[in-house]
Formats: sequence, C-alpha cells, structure tokens
Amino acid sequence: MVMLLSLFIGSKFSRAKERNKLVSFISFSSTIGIAVGVAVIIIGLSAMNGFERELENRVLSVIPQAEIEGVREPIQDWQQIAAIANKNQQVKAVAPYVRFTALLERGNNLKAVEVRAVDADYERAVSSLSRFVDKQAWQNFRAGQQQIILGKGVAEKLGVKVGDAVTILIPPANATTELSAPKRVRVKVTGLLTLGGQIDHGLVMIPLEDGQNYMNIGTAVSGVSMKVSPVFDADRIVRQVGSSIPVYAYLKSWKNKYGFLHHDIQMVRTIMYLVMILVIGVASFNIVSTLMMAVKDRASDIAILRTMGASDGLIKRIFVWYGVLSGVLGSIVGSVIGVLVAYNLTPMMQGIEHLIGHQFLSGDIYFIDFLPSQVSWPDVMLVSGTAITLSLLATWYPASRASKLNPATVLSAK
Repeated sequence: MVMLLSLFIGSKFSRAKERNKLVSFISFSSTIGIAVGVAVIIIGLSAMNGFERELENRVLSVIPQAEIEGVREPIQDWQQIAAIANKNQQVKAVAPYVRFTALLERGNNLKAVEVRAVDADYERAVSSLSRFVDKQAWQNFRAGQQQIILGKGVAEKLGVKVGDAVTILIPPANATTELSAPKRVRVKVTGLLTLGGQIDHGLVMIPLEDGQNYMNIGTAVSGVSMKVSPVFDADRIVRQVGSSIPVYAYLKSWKNKYGFLHHDIQMVRTIMYLVMILVIGVASFNIVSTLMMAVKDRASDIAILRTMGASDGLIKRIFVWYGVLSGVLGSIVGSVIGVLVAYNLTPMMQGIEHLIGHQFLSGDIYFIDFLPSQVSWPDVMLVSGTAITLSLLATWYPASRASKLNPATVLSAK
C-alpha cells in the first residue's frame, strides 16, 4: 500500500507543472536525452548485428570456409584428400577447384580478376554460390561450352551483360625470365554473380574441366575446399585434416582473408556497449539536477506531507519514483524509436543515398554495399534495462536529501 502511495504521489509530481520553469525544462531534457541515447545505441547495435549476419549468411556461405592447396604444384589425386577430409565429422562437404589470376578484356577495358574453376555439383555442396547466380545459368554451367560467370561488379567495369563475349588473358603456366604472350581464351558470359559487395568486383567462375585445360594440368586441381561446422573453428579443423594428408600443402581458412571483419565487428560491438553506459549515464546525471531542483521547488509540499505523518522512507520513495518515471518514459520512447528505425534502417539509408546521389558503402571496397540491420530483442532489453537502472541510481542522493528536509524550517520560511 505504501509503495502504491509513493508511486501515485511521484507520478503526480512528475506530471504536474513545476513552479520553476527551469525545473520543467531540465526534466524534459533529461527524458529526451535518455530517449535519444537509448535509440542511438539500439540502432548502432542493430547495425552491428546486421553486419555479422551478412558476414555469416552471405560471405561465409560463398567463400571457401577451409582450403587445402598445393604449394609447389597442383594436387594430382584430390580424391584421396577428399576421402581423408570426409572422415572428419566436422567436415560437411568437399569440392575441388582450380584457381588462377587473369585479365579479362572487353574492347579497351581490362580487369584483373581471380578465376575460380569449379564443378557445379560439388560446389553446390560446399557453398551457396548458386543462390546468387541465375538458376538457369548455374544448371547449365558445364565444361566444353566456353562459359564464364562474372561478378556483377566485374561486368559493370567491363561494360558487359549476359550473352556478351569476353577474352581471358591467362599468364604462362611456367614462369621464366623471358617475356611471352599470355594465352587468350574467348568465352561467353552466361550469368552474373550478385552478392552486393567486394566479391562481386574480383571473382569470376568457369567450369572445372575448362580451367584444367586452360592451365594444362590434366586432371589435377589447385586445391580442395571444405565446408566445416562450426565455421568459427575452421582453423582447427583444417589443421586436423592437413595433418593426415600425404602431400605438402597450404592449410587455409576464411579467417586468413575475412577474419579481421569478424574481429572488427565484435570490437565495435564492445565499444557500443561502453558508449551505451557513458551516453545513458550522462543523460541520467540530468535526473540528479532535475530532482535536486524539484526537491527545492516542492519543499512546501514535502513539509505538508511530513506534517501529515509521511515517513522518511515514503518521501524518499516518492522522489525515487519521480526520477525513475522520467527514465522509464525516456527508455520506452527511445526503444520504440530505435526499434522502428532499426527495422527500416536499410531502406532509409538507400533513400538517403538516392537523394544525395552518394553511396556510403562502395561494393568494391566493403564486403557489402548496403547498411544492414537486425534487431536483437535481448539487446533492446539490455539497453532499456540499463537506462532504467542508471535512472534509479541517479535518484538515490536527491531522494535522500528530500527525506531529510525539516518541515518546521520550510514552513517558517514561507
């Protein structure tokens, strides 16, 4: 009953118009400050969740999660390595590949690319490349037909579309000190790889047997790629497999090229949590100022309550509720705004980019070319709970001061 009474009086104080306009202004600004802080942190954390989701679902589902690649020469018996890898329960699938660097030529346009020769059936088991390529093009991706699938960024750089022809300039397989003309292969663009990021601007694919023929390696391959689970243990898994193979090979994982992205996302997330404490903490300090001035402004009301028999604990709880209600209101408003913006962050940013004519994330630099967002309700609850907790802590000293006011001194001064 006493708790309900203190909540009722505290809510009345917080809604009532203050006699001192400055108190009202500071009270309003403290609520707005908490709301803005909560909203900004929720939006920031949602963006980090979005980057992590895109890294896992888009990039790590396409690039080789782990690779065993020949050091001095191609791997002749890749089936043996595949059999060894499949014995490991954490290896889910294996696929051979041939990889080399080449130039693509279309008229006067040249583009350096990584050419990856794959078998469509094997590749479908280890990656999700087929999800980002036209279904018909992937189904017809077979050797002997001079086909090539270009990353969308590569196609835009060369100014080609599906159905056009390009020339692959392949450097000589045997490196010598003498200059020699590159091998020229005319191929037809049968599909585009559309990931929406850096991979689009540097990767092209050809059928596995075509790649073997272009490089004159017979039935050998550059290496074997593996799909592993869990993906974040790829380093350990590929080392386990590599310790059993009979050839001298490089042992690689996705962390060699993209590990820094995951590390940076986690680091920024940690910084966001620290910023959350600081931003909401600063906003909560305004509650201290508000309550200190409110205690002075409501001194006569406090004195009247004391003469009516209100205890020190009741007075303290009244002003605790007074401050907490401001924090709760700011937290609720900030959470609603933050969640609404986070759910619509990607289209909002695309609209801003279209309006100003500038793209914030360029696909040839970043691993995605848009700002992703994913709302995590535990993060929303954590941010809101932190704001309310800090608001509660901020009320303790002013509420204690209010409970110690002497009613005789206050009323005699009136």
